[in-house]
Amino acid sequence: MLNRNCIAMISCCLLLCFTTLTHAQQRQLSPLKVAANGRYFETSDGKPFFWLGDTGWLLFTRLTREETEQYLDNRKQQGFNVIQVMVLPAVTAANIYGDSALVGTNVGKPLTTKGNQPTDPTQYDYWDHVDFVVAKAAEKGLYLALVPVWGSPVKTGLVKEKDAVTYASFLASRYKKYPNIIWMNGGDIKGSDSMNVWMAIGNTLHKQDPGHLVTFHPRGRTQSSDWFHNSSWLAFNMFQSGHRRYDQDTTKGDKAYGEDNWKYVAVDYNRKPVKPVIDGEPSYEGIPQGLHDPAEPFWKDSDVRRYGYWSVFAGACGYTYGHNAVMQMHKQTDGKGVYGVREYWKDAINAPGAGQMQYLEKLICSRNYATRVPDQSLVADNGKGYQHLLATRGKDYAFIYTYTGRNISVNMGHIAGRRVKAAWYDPRNGETKEIGTYPNEKGTVVFDPPGEEKEGNDWVLVMDSVK
Repeated sequence: MLNRNCIAMISCCLLLCFTTLTHAQQRQLSPLKVAANGRYFETSDGKPFFWLGDTGWLLFTRLTREETEQYLDNRKQQGFNVIQVMVLPAVTAANIYGDSALVGTNVGKPLTTKGNQPTDPTQYDYWDHVDFVVAKAAEKGLYLALVPVWGSPVKTGLVKEKDAVTYASFLASRYKKYPNIIWMNGGDIKGSDSMNVWMAIGNTLHKQDPGHLVTFHPRGRTQSSDWFHNSSWLAFNMFQSGHRRYDQDTTKGDKAYGEDNWKYVAVDYNRKPVKPVIDGEPSYEGIPQGLHDPAEPFWKDSDVRRYGYWSVFAGACGYTYGHNAVMQMHKQTDGKGVYGVREYWKDAINAPGAGQMQYLEKLICSRNYATRVPDQSLVADNGKGYQHLLATRGKDYAFIYTYTGRNISVNMGHIAGRRVKAAWYDPRNGETKEIGTYPNEKGTVVFDPPGEEKEGNDWVLVMDSVK
């Protein structure tokens, strides 16, 4: 049996190991940049970076410091590397400690105090708490995609262009020293609503904090490229595929994509100049289909998997997951909450879909990331709706995703090698089942996924060149 001295010594060693690890993580973290080919992100030392995001929108305002650590630790363990957060959900924003963000409601007047002692309310303010969260995230190897001010108060005229410039300057000055910042202009709004404000924020952040990437989070079923693709401050495109089913999409014209989020990717992938693209808000796990009516079915883990694999295989540089209870940090003391929320954030962080997102990143990063391209010519029968197959490949490998487990007819000869080794990859648990080796000659080979054909029986056909 260990005595108290031994236990104490072991505890000290474990603490030392943990401290060394977190300090090493913080040293290794560096600002992201766009790769030379314009298709994906990489770190300052040239290592490819696959964006796996979570929408922790109200992290700064709803969680205590202790709860913040619990949330960040959980997301780190699940493989997430980016957290999307609102800096100001509203111009009346205050955190859980009662600290207001602004003097009055003017974004041009952030409310700051001297000092940053958490135990002294006269020396700790809203921005000190934001600093704490940003630093903790960096310590854990997590990037924060920060929305300076949400779109609704801007649209209603509560944010003036002059004050927006002052506010963006304040943010740039305060946070440009942190390695883990990404700026996410906008916030669930069309770029055409208060265009002058969004341009002012984007230009100011880009000019005064050139070391961090800037994008725009748009309204549902729109994309940043609709307004800002050629803006110098927009480093990469983001779209919000939204929370509606095919039959709920009321979009007019040629952009009635319904649930086909891969179509947004295809549009942006072909734009010039080339910029990375990502789905920054697909349907959330645990939210009603259509968003507002709790009587509708709720989106499940299989749905968020589908959005992830569809968009990434179509050419996206990553994917952002979301959960209804987590995005609003819903607690037992909140009453009903919004959007028909049925869970609390502390339980919902362990929802099935949240744990499964890591397998998408692991698959993509298991092969040469830099050479990957979307390639639908691999598939003999693409299919429509939930039957649609999405294909991506490198020089010596190919992935094809089926949401329903239907047969996949593959046009061979599109990757290197005289033969290919085939396997099934399970998006639910990351396990691989070998199929066999096939001639890689012109012609078609049909692959039958495990299980019966139905929605949610999703699989990835993996093919690797055999020399």
